[in-house]
Amino acid sequence: MNAPLNHLRILQTRSVADLVREEIIGLIKRGDLVAGDKLSEQSFAQHFNVSRAPIREAFRALEEAGLVRLEKNRGVFVREIREPEAHELYELRATLDEMAGRQLAPRVTGEILSELDSWLARLADAARAGDMAAYFPLNIGFHDRLVELTGNATLIEFYRKLIDRMHLLRRRNFDEGQGSAGSQEEHRAIVAALATRHPDRVAAAMRAHVENGYRRLTGQALVPGPASAAPAASG
Repeated sequence: MNAPLNHLRILQTRSVADLVREEIIGLIKRGDLVAGDKLSEQSFAQHFNVSRAPIREAFRALEEAGLVRLEKNRGVFVREIREPEAHELYELRATLDEMAGRQLAPRVTGEILSELDSWLARLADAARAGDMAAYFPLNIGFHDRLVELTGNATLIEFYRKLIDRMHLLRRRNFDEGQGSAGSQEEHRAIVAALATRHPDRVAAAMRAHVENGYRRLTGQALVPGPASAAPAASG
């Protein structure tokens, strides 16, 4: 686990339960907690130097978010997502990404393209180094930034809640080394489509990326991406 929570930060920002929940989500994102792991109320309370009440509250919030399951007389466990839930999650993610692409396309500027080129460069560096521990959060950050750039607060909120639930699936995909090369090619296609500022092209590139992510996860044959777009510009 990380260092104990900073008490001043707790008092200045939000409730203890919220910060505990965020810390546990961070452990899941990093793979320090994986599907099936049991969460100890006592150990978290000791680690964070808080009573058990906010830990229980955090566990309930995580259950509502679909990240853990509470089993009577057994405890709290990190959930394992199986079919058909995985398929449903990817379908919803594809729809949200397609919407984000349509909304982002007309907002694209040279500054945005330069920023996205920087994301691509960092992803490529991590992949070349074989550093999936670095690649995974960069990949998450790249897609989060695409959605954030739409400026649609409701879309951003729903997207992030969905991604929180998908973290275990995505980590398994990349940790098995199945996704990096294809994913990078599709990232470049998304940025190239954004350079055209054509909503249909961007939407198609983003949907194809999510659908191929699901196919990589399940071992299915990949589908072709959208028709090639003009090369991405940096300014």
